[in-house]
Amino acid sequence: MDLGIRGRTAIICASSRGLGRACAEALAREGVNVVINGRDAARIKKTAAEISETAQAQVQAVVGDVTTAEGRAALLAIAPTPDILVNNNAGPSPHAFDDITGDMWMEAVAANMVAPLLLARAVLPAMIERKFGRIVNITSAMVTTPRPHMALSSGARAGLTAAMKGLSLDVAKSNVTINNLLPERFDTDRQEQMARVTMQRESIGYEEARRRQVQSIAARRLGRPEEFGAMCAFLCSVHAGFVSGQNIHLDGGTYPALM
Repeated sequence: MDLGIRGRTAIICASSRGLGRACAEALAREGVNVVINGRDAARIKKTAAEISETAQAQVQAVVGDVTTAEGRAALLAIAPTPDILVNNNAGPSPHAFDDITGDMWMEAVAANMVAPLLLARAVLPAMIERKFGRIVNITSAMVTTPRPHMALSSGARAGLTAAMKGLSLDVAKSNVTINNLLPERFDTDRQEQMARVTMQRESIGYEEARRRQVQSIAARRLGRPEEFGAMCAFLCSVHAGFVSGQNIHLDGGTYPALM
């Protein structure tokens, strides 16, 4: 299927590895000019070179932290009027609720709610003017299925989800869509981190922690990053213009609710 976005430009935040990288790879293969981002200069340069091997368009790398004004400005300096924005950032570490401090709450909200909203505000005017725009927010399954130790993630990202939902109603008439991808248990560095947190919390070994991850998914396997990237690319396509304001679970069929 031709997604109809060849020649478009996309900013993909936090895309040196993991799900952000998977989205960048999928869009680049579709002929989208991608601007990728990360805090580690060596890693983002290496990622750009690797994506370029299969890309059908330009790949540019920007070193910076999207949670800072300077990091966001660096991205927008390269692509001030992108057609596509993929918001992404590392999720907060798990913590018992009683251990979460006020500073930790502020940091989580700044990184996983405020930063994506400020980027959206920066790119929306041009999207509305040209009558095409796609914003995809990588959030978390914790938005709809919160867990006690994931309050920082579910709280900040649920706030982002609510704000983006309201915004999506306003911009849909301009062929600008805003959707959220809610991953759970993809085989990335994040799951390695979560396994080691579980090891400490539950006093178990690494293999048992990984086994529990797999068993928590209805499909009885971890998701592949390329599966996630493919869904992101579709939501950015011309074929997804009637899909907006949605939370899309990518979790191997694990989400337990009807709606």
